[in-house]
Amino acid sequence: MKFRSQSKLPEDQPGDSFQDVLSRRIARRSFLKGALLTAPLLIAGPAALSRHLAEAEEGDGLNFKPINLDNQDRVLVAEGYDAKILIRWGDPVFQSSPNFDPFNQSKLTQEHQFGYNCDYVAYLPLPHHRSNNPRQGLLWINHEYTNEAIMFPKYDAQNPTHAQVDVALAAHGGAVIEIRRNSRDGWEVVTGSLYNRRITGETEMEITGPAAGDDMMKVSYDETGRRVRGMFNNCGGGTTPWGTVLTCEENFNQYFANRASLPDTDERKANHTRYGLPESKSERGWELYHDRFDLAKDPNEPFRFGWVVEIDPYDPHFIPKKRTSLGRLKHEAATTVLAPDGHITVYTGDDERFEYMYKFVSSGRYNQANRAANFGLLDQGTLYVAKFNDDGTGQWLPLVHGQGALVAPDFTSQADVLINTRFAADAVGGTKMDRPEDIETNPVNGKVYCAMTNNTNRGTGSNPTADAANPRTGNRHGHIIELTEDGNDPTSLNFGWEIFLLCGDPAVQPVNDPAPPLTAEATYFAGFDPSKVSPISSPDNITFDRKGNLWIATDGQPTTFKMNDGIFAVPVEGKERGFLRQFLSGVIGGEVASLHFGAQDQALFVTIQHPGEPGTGPDSTGSTFETPTSVWPDGTTPPRPSVVVATKKKGKGSPVIGS
Repeated sequence: MKFRSQSKLPEDQPGDSFQDVLSRRIARRSFLKGALLTAPLLIAGPAALSRHLAEAEEGDGLNFKPINLDNQDRVLVAEGYDAKILIRWGDPVFQSSPNFDPFNQSKLTQEHQFGYNCDYVAYLPLPHHRSNNPRQGLLWINHEYTNEAIMFPKYDAQNPTHAQVDVALAAHGGAVIEIRRNSRDGWEVVTGSLYNRRITGETEMEITGPAAGDDMMKVSYDETGRRVRGMFNNCGGGTTPWGTVLTCEENFNQYFANRASLPDTDERKANHTRYGLPESKSERGWELYHDRFDLAKDPNEPFRFGWVVEIDPYDPHFIPKKRTSLGRLKHEAATTVLAPDGHITVYTGDDERFEYMYKFVSSGRYNQANRAANFGLLDQGTLYVAKFNDDGTGQWLPLVHGQGALVAPDFTSQADVLINTRFAADAVGGTKMDRPEDIETNPVNGKVYCAMTNNTNRGTGSNPTADAANPRTGNRHGHIIELTEDGNDPTSLNFGWEIFLLCGDPAVQPVNDPAPPLTAEATYFAGFDPSKVSPISSPDNITFDRKGNLWIATDGQPTTFKMNDGIFAVPVEGKERGFLRQFLSGVIGGEVASLHFGAQDQALFVTIQHPGEPGTGPDSTGSTFETPTSVWPDGTTPPRPSVVVATKKKGKGSPVIGS
């Protein structure tokens, strides 16, 4: 890769941000769909929402009584439902696992216990991925990162011990656990299962695809550039048609230290700057005990992180694979779609302000008859970045070495393009988005829904202004885009799009027309009467039920609303399109990190991450092990990130979630 100037930070890279087309923007009337109602400025409470339920279409299946925003240290769920703890940080994963003792943690015990900060969760049926078993299956769970201040007694952030660092390494990664539903207590973990597995920050993995073996991937402990230890900051994910999990490395930059040790003439320094690696010490101090996190000693190690990792949950001996064809970025999603012609498409977002949306299309085709034949399918194909036009159309721009701007001397190979995916997206003119997080496809209408969590820097200083796809200045609350591939073909290079939701509190400022530039508080709910919807902020992860309703988990309401994060449901079709209702509320300082339907929509698996996290929400700056702002779920210190399963109470009608 040719040296790239560090004078430009991610906010001002040369990607297309529509600043030259805003004046030509004409609002597409398809946005409105009934939005010409004049909305009264009042907050929507359960009573007002419940009155409207009597008029709701039966077709969407959403008939639960909505809850209000909440700020208590509990998980609150809609009336008629239960939300029970399935597994907590430190709980046994194996029969031989020791019981959790927060005062006597060690690397060895943590490797055999459930890890920290559970995020992406997926349910896979047993005995195989194509079975239809509503009572027994596997859960995959990401363990994204650690909050040492509330994990360890008397933790000193400036002087972490070697033992604390090793526990934190072991608490990262992911887990496979078998679960089953019994008639008495509901869902439970099968600790004796042969499928159960912990993957940590030290688990050996393979690097595959075009970047494998490249000089940039070679380090002191792996001169081949094909083996790596661990995965970090795994946030979002997805599953494949052949029953594997795709887990996404996101904010890997925070684990490394000493970018300033590299001279400005070293082209690697520009990459490390673009991806946000610290100039001096890291926030966790891992470099004090593990040289690979010190750029002064191993400047190539960061290039081995920021990938999508494929794992087979049905094989506890499977070596995880980092699939470099899907690009190196702060991945939030890896949603896999089978195209009509058998090709595989994977949608992913780069979760940072003014970064991009991507999709990968495989060269080969899915082989339904031979599961093993699909295990290299994600190693060959084309990565694309999204460009949104102001007229509601868009294109997928290929990131292929030798095409357009992706040529020498700036880009020397396809490995160079993929290791430097952000630079490549800048070069071809992708659209800078407001923190693209989860991207999911609707199983009913085939459309693609894309969550933009927020971007308070939009339109400030020298940053890009509001544009058609990111229409609010100082976007505090985030929005969701509805994207339609041409012909509903996920391999298409063209698409149409529209704004589905502009999140926020409609009591502050509802709008009829989501054309830019709008204020940070402007809200829009697919044209639905905003006086009847629940307030929502910072959409993060999303999923769909079998009827095609969109379910949204949030990450940021403790900051924007001074209320806990939650789960919301909204129809995307029919008269109730845009009628958003809150189903669940999380805990103090905690993020509702992920949600996944299982058991034929009779269970909703939910991950509650970082309860009591320092700096999250009001009065939480001083949250420590000794004085946490949350004591969920046990009522005592330390707070413990946990997986919760929501089910319908017996005798309350249909067992389907949302009914």
